[in-house]
Amino acid sequence: MKFFSKKSTAIILAALMALPLAACGNQKNSTEATVATIDEAVHSTAASTADQSGTSANKLTEADVNTTQTIENTTGGEHAITADGDKASYSNVKVVKSGDSSENDEADFYGDNAAIFATNGGTLDLSEIVVKTDGKHANAVFSYGEGTTVNIRDSYIETAGNCSGGLMTTGGGTMNASDLTINTSGNSSAAIRSDRGGGTVNVSGGYYTTSGTGSPVIYSTADITVSDAEMTSTASQGVVVEGKNSVTLNNVDLTADNNKKNSNKSSWYQAVMIYQSMSGDAAEGTSSFTMNGGTLTNENGDIFFVNNTATDISLSNATITNKDAEGVFLRAAAAGWGSEGKNGGQVTLNAKQQTINGDMVVDDVSHLNLYLSDSSVFNGAVNSSGQAGEVYVDLSGSAKWTLTSDSYITSLTCDADSIDLNGHTLYVDGKAYTAGTASTGEAIAVVSTGSGHGGGSTPPDKPGNSGSDSDTPPAKPDN
Repeated sequence: MKFFSKKSTAIILAALMALPLAACGNQKNSTEATVATIDEAVHSTAASTADQSGTSANKLTEADVNTTQTIENTTGGEHAITADGDKASYSNVKVVKSGDSSENDEADFYGDNAAIFATNGGTLDLSEIVVKTDGKHANAVFSYGEGTTVNIRDSYIETAGNCSGGLMTTGGGTMNASDLTINTSGNSSAAIRSDRGGGTVNVSGGYYTTSGTGSPVIYSTADITVSDAEMTSTASQGVVVEGKNSVTLNNVDLTADNNKKNSNKSSWYQAVMIYQSMSGDAAEGTSSFTMNGGTLTNENGDIFFVNNTATDISLSNATITNKDAEGVFLRAAAAGWGSEGKNGGQVTLNAKQQTINGDMVVDDVSHLNLYLSDSSVFNGAVNSSGQAGEVYVDLSGSAKWTLTSDSYITSLTCDADSIDLNGHTLYVDGKAYTAGTASTGEAIAVVSTGSGHGGGSTPPDKPGNSGSDSDTPPAKPDN
C-alpha cells in the first residue's frame, strides 16, 4: 500500500485541478467528473494514512470501467453469461440483465435469472466489467456448486430489483473478488450474499453499498472474509450471519443504519445480527463473527444482536462507535425465531486490545462468556436491570472493566486491580463484589447443537432473504 505525505497530496490535487475538462472522457458533466476525481484522490490518501484502515482502491463508477462490448439478456430465468463446467474469461464487457424469475428458490439457491452464472465446476475469470440488473431475483454474479469458482476484479456492479444481490454464492461454490464497487437498491438484496449450501467468499478492497429494506451489505450462510474494504448500509443491518457460518472483517470500515423493519420477529435494530432462522438454509451450530482492525459505526439501535444460536464473536483493535445513545453494545435475547423459552443467544465474546463502550443485555434464556484480555477496556454495565441470563466475565492481561451502572453476573475471574466499580455495585451470583479483590470463576458451557434452538411447524421469515419451507440439502434438481 502506498502512503502519501501532505505535500504529495497537495501536488496530486493541484495536478488534478489543472487537468483540462476534456480529459474527463465521456462523463456527462465534466466539471462534476473532475471534482469526483479529486474527491477520490483525497479519500484514497486519507484511507491510506488513517492507521491503515479501509481500502486504497478507487471508488468506481460505471463510466470508470472501459467496456468495448455489451452482452444483454431480457428473458426471465436466463443468463447473459454462463460457465457450465468449463472455463471462460471476460474483460471490458458490459452485462445488462432484465426480466424476473418466477421461481424464487431456483433463483436464490441455484442461480436462475442471474446475469452471470457459473456452475458444475466451471470457472469464470472476470475483469474490468460492468454488470447491471433490473429484475426480481436478478443476482449479478452467481457461483453455484462445489468446485465452481468465480474470480472478479476491478468491476462495477449495480442491481435495482428486489432479491437481487451483487455477489451470490450457494451450494458450496467459491467467489473471489477484488476492488469492486457494488450498489444495490432493491429489498432483500445484499451486496455480498449467500444462500442454501453456502460456500467460500473472499473479498479484497472496494466499496459496497445497500439501500433496500432487508439488505445488509453481507448476508452470510457461508464462510465470508472481507479485507481492506468500505461497506455502508442505509436501511438494514451491516452484516447478518445465519446458522453455522462466519464473517471475518479485516481492516474494514463498516457503517450501518438499520432503520426499517423487514420482519416483525424482533423489536430491535442493530448493526450486526447473528441468528438461526430454522428455514433450512443454514446448518445449526456455532457461528462466528471476527473483526480485526477497521471501524464499525452504528447509526441506530444496538451493535450486536444474537438470537436462537450459539456464536463466537472475536474483536481485536477495532474502533466501534454507537451513535445511538439508547442502543447497547451486545444484546443476547429471544425474538421471533425458534421455540419460545429456548431461543436465546449463546455468546462467547473474545476481546483483545479492544475498547468496548456500551452496555450488554443477556436475557433469561441466553448466556454470555465475556473474555477481555491484552489491555482491553470495557466501559459499561451488564444486565443493569437485574439478574437474568448467566454471564461469566474473565479479565486478564491488564484488561479493565469500568462500570457505568450496577451490574449482575454469575461468575467472575479477575485480578485485584481489574475492576473499577466507579461508584456502582457489581453483583456476582447475587453477592456484592468487593473492590480490589481477585476472583476465580468458571465459564458457562455452550451447547451449539441439539439444545432445543429453533422448532415450530412453520419456518419464520428471515431478514434479507426469502427463506424456504424445505429442509432438503442444496442439490440441484434434475431438469
